[in-house]
Amino acid sequence: MIPAIRLAVLAAIVAAIGIEGAAAQTMPQVRDSRTGKVWTPEAVTVENPGQRSPSSYANRAFDPNAQNVQVRGVVVQHPRAQLTGTVPITAGPTVPVVTLDAPSLQVMPAQYWLSILYLTNNSANTVNAVVGCHFNNGGRTVEDVRVVLPPAGPGERLGVPVRGPRYDVFVDSVGCNVISPS
Repeated sequence: MIPAIRLAVLAAIVAAIGIEGAAAQTMPQVRDSRTGKVWTPEAVTVENPGQRSPSSYANRAFDPNAQNVQVRGVVVQHPRAQLTGTVPITAGPTVPVVTLDAPSLQVMPAQYWLSILYLTNNSANTVNAVVGCHFNNGGRTVEDVRVVLPPAGPGERLGVPVRGPRYDVFVDSVGCNVISPS
């Protein structure tokens, strides 16, 4: 009788894990490797969805120079930002109005590359920032993205998810820079 009870308990545990696993797959979560913050990326508005598809399926992780994929044009995104904290107002002759931390880079399995960047408004004014990001492979640009951020209030630090190319296109780095305010 005891083995039957153990078998029933084991079956219940497996069923619960299967249900949890299915729920986790529908709501992917990403842990930012730099900050440890867990993100549940929402759909990012993309103005040029037809330009998202690369010309061929290629994952050249072991030979990045063999991959010849580039998304043409600039993909414009309007992501939702999350307030991650506040900073003292320090903008002036030696401190820029906004600063941008080096973005992290990771892949959402079976979906797309994801970069999380942090923008800090060092000024006493609300700032509407635009950031340019370049997803690269072996020193060559795979996709250019223009990110239009929501307004950042005085002294606010915002975390922003930036969607890159599809997961099956190899990307080994991402670089971002503030376009405006300059």
